[in-house]
Amino acid sequence: MSEFSPVSFSKVWETTVKDFADDVFLIFENLESHSVEWTYTDFDKEVSKMAGLLLQHGVESGDSVHLALANCPVFIAVWLAAIRLGAWIVPSDPMGSSEDLSSHIGRTNPKVGFCATTRSEVYEQACGNLPFVEVDEMSIDKELCDSYEVGSWPVPNLHDRAAVMFTSGTTGLPKGVEITQANYAFAGQAMSAAASLTNTDRHFVVLPLFHANAQYYSFASAIYVGASVALMATFSASRFLQQAAKYEVTAASLFAAPIRMILTRGGPVEGLKLRHCWFAQNITQGQYDTATEWFGCKPRQLYGMTETIPAVLTDEKENPDPSSMGLVTSGCSVDIQRPDGTSVDPGEVGEIVVGGERGVTIFSGYLDDTVTTKESFRDGWFLTGDRAKRSIEGKFFFDGRRSDVLKVSGENVSIVEVESVLSEHSGILEAAVVGKPDDIRDEVPIAFVVPAPGKDLPSLEELYEWCEKRLTKAKRPQQITFLSELPRTSVGKIRKYLLLEEGEADDNID
Repeated sequence: MSEFSPVSFSKVWETTVKDFADDVFLIFENLESHSVEWTYTDFDKEVSKMAGLLLQHGVESGDSVHLALANCPVFIAVWLAAIRLGAWIVPSDPMGSSEDLSSHIGRTNPKVGFCATTRSEVYEQACGNLPFVEVDEMSIDKELCDSYEVGSWPVPNLHDRAAVMFTSGTTGLPKGVEITQANYAFAGQAMSAAASLTNTDRHFVVLPLFHANAQYYSFASAIYVGASVALMATFSASRFLQQAAKYEVTAASLFAAPIRMILTRGGPVEGLKLRHCWFAQNITQGQYDTATEWFGCKPRQLYGMTETIPAVLTDEKENPDPSSMGLVTSGCSVDIQRPDGTSVDPGEVGEIVVGGERGVTIFSGYLDDTVTTKESFRDGWFLTGDRAKRSIEGKFFFDGRRSDVLKVSGENVSIVEVESVLSEHSGILEAAVVGKPDDIRDEVPIAFVVPAPGKDLPSLEELYEWCEKRLTKAKRPQQITFLSELPRTSVGKIRKYLLLEEGEADDNID
């Protein structure tokens, strides 16, 4: 990848529209499987009209716009309109409670909000006096709003704020991650290069738009090279491959949980053109082999956070290893360090740290929180809180978060290792492990497992024996509970604090 020359994302969009004017930009399929399509020129007109609507609501350069929308074309139009005006978006989980939405709105002071007509009552409770626009998310009308087109555009600066995304927050109060114009452009360049994306590719987006994955890895990279995007209203495990074939998509991005859902509820289909698929978080070798067979390509694991902008680790194209997060993405800077800031040796576990230029190749900082921002960096390195080890060849292997290491009778126990062992059992679809306080051993691992559909349900005795043969005493789960599903955030992260509360509430779990 050539060295990144900082540029605003507004300029990226403007250039791409000019260079690929008549090429398809966006296809949207609603819940009724009806679809609509725009070229870059067509959609740019909708962006211009959306900008006119924002101006009517007093949105100027430096102002914020709140979004509580599921996947729909209006989300993209508002995002790009705000970008072009030098304003910034605040995307929230559209299914969030009025308390969550109110918190985001109160912390960002938007000039206007957007919500679905079907959820306007909850939104109205959250937004107070904030004016808001109701949206029919399932509309396939090519005219997205009734407004005038903007005649001239401001020229945003590289470091102008383009978004504040609140971290999903599996624990604690979400932090507002500040993303700049240059950040979005760098995400587009880095991720398009990592996926060898060209204007002939088509991204398949099923993950929620309010999350960084869909914005950074799919839309920003597609826009950067003039590729197209097939946007689905929601993720359907049973229809994922059928939709992928229908829209002739070539690239996709998923998490481990959706892949497992596809393998349990879907089935192989003919006519796929997928040549590339990103995924985050580990799946078993068996699940990977089946996914490779069904997808027609070898999925490649990646690692990134909202703060890191692109995925700073991406597995190689030719020989991806499903257990590895891959190598350092071209153009990025990543190390594994000890608490004193020195680099670890191959095979040694340490913390993943990410380098870069603030507001250009890494996030600008946390919203109105200089203390947390300062504490999140050490000698210019962003501290991710994630643990990993590195092979001699430079491949990274996840070892959990700092909070995922238990101290059992003074011995370090990696939650990830215990989860991996349980997940390898043929009767288990997935597993989550948390630490439970213990009077004798400080804390002990307890496990929550989801049975694999269509397989014989293993007994607890069988699972305990399975772990006994594969784990040292300190690592063996002291309690195992069967669940129909694991509690998750909207983007698939396990809400482990809920499992911990359940484990602590019941001292007699079998």
